[in-house]
Amino acid sequence: MLGALGQVLIYIVPFLLVLTFIVTIHELGHFLVARAFGVKVDRFAVGFGKAIFSRVDRHGIEWRLGWIPAGGYVKFSGDLDAASVPDQAGLAELRQRLIAEKGPGAERDYFHFKPVWQRALITVAGPVANFILAIVIFAATFMALGDVIMPARVAQVQEGSPAALAGFQPGDLITGVNGRTIQSGSDVTQTVMLSAGDPVRFTVERGAQTLELVATPERRTEDDAVAGRIKVARIGLGLGASRADIRYIRYGPIEAVGAGVRQVGSVLSSTLTYLGRMVTGRESGDQFSGPLGIAKVSGSLTNEVVKASPDPKAAAINLSLTLVRLAAILSIGIGFLNLLPIPVLDGGHLLFYGYEAVARRPVSARYQEIGYRAGLALLAGFMLFATWNDLQKLNIFQFLGGLVS
Repeated sequence: MLGALGQVLIYIVPFLLVLTFIVTIHELGHFLVARAFGVKVDRFAVGFGKAIFSRVDRHGIEWRLGWIPAGGYVKFSGDLDAASVPDQAGLAELRQRLIAEKGPGAERDYFHFKPVWQRALITVAGPVANFILAIVIFAATFMALGDVIMPARVAQVQEGSPAALAGFQPGDLITGVNGRTIQSGSDVTQTVMLSAGDPVRFTVERGAQTLELVATPERRTEDDAVAGRIKVARIGLGLGASRADIRYIRYGPIEAVGAGVRQVGSVLSSTLTYLGRMVTGRESGDQFSGPLGIAKVSGSLTNEVVKASPDPKAAAINLSLTLVRLAAILSIGIGFLNLLPIPVLDGGHLLFYGYEAVARRPVSARYQEIGYRAGLALLAGFMLFATWNDLQKLNIFQFLGGLVS
């Protein structure tokens, strides 16, 4: 019983802590820009449910800590609906009420009566805060730890694999992929993983020769210690840089920030590439993960770090670094997801504000409601799809099949 409880805590607690931290930063982005434009705010909450701590400051803002650590939110004064985009009738009613209660001009302190460009900046500030958080985390780790560049030296070629058919040999050094110069083995792995079924051109140094080899990645099913059961594209290469190949890089503050920006750009680029391949039918979408998958990853990372660091102090330091870098990756994901043009997300609000800027009036209540419901349905479908993927990776269906048989 205690062992099972411990496993639940290992998997759930790190996930909730990381998620709450990321969402709090997201909401803080909205909050800071809103306050910069003089928007009245009723509440800034960290966590949901009954408050275990609450304080109202001199601006009338309630700062609340909820007992369920699963995110947070900002409540602007005058919010009329969950979409936070009232139509003309709703705006007129709110304006009249505010003027009646607080006098003419009081409405100018409320979010919905700010110029559309200010509302757009407040909305986009959440995702931008997520990207800034990721840059700060990456930059801090680059400054503190530096970076290790492990060139793509071929250590092993699987017999009969696409790499073998392409002519790869142990000792080859891959210096370019699809005409792009690469520095590390991770660049090769990332490109191969996003190229299932597509020929990939490799520039290879073999002694004094420079060769161009072409291999087509094949999708395989693998059991990963962290991610679970996954389908991933491979060409059958084992990379292993020698000690002489490895380079250590130290970063100053400016270089570290630049490296952090490039890291965020790389994650976003990979995400867009994957989505593009999925839309065109070249990827099945089975790499999408929901809360179950993310909790599995955070728990597995925790277990792996603890196993690799028997010393409690070293384990604590390594675990902190691991969860912080996981937070950076998830922060990018949450920022990107919120920018999608789906009603109920920040991107959907921006879509409405774009219409308002052009048409000089808000979207009608009827179309807002349709968009809102469609957005919820789309998000629900996405979550079901991601949860299905998570259950597949965890081999839940094979487990249940074994119980039935």
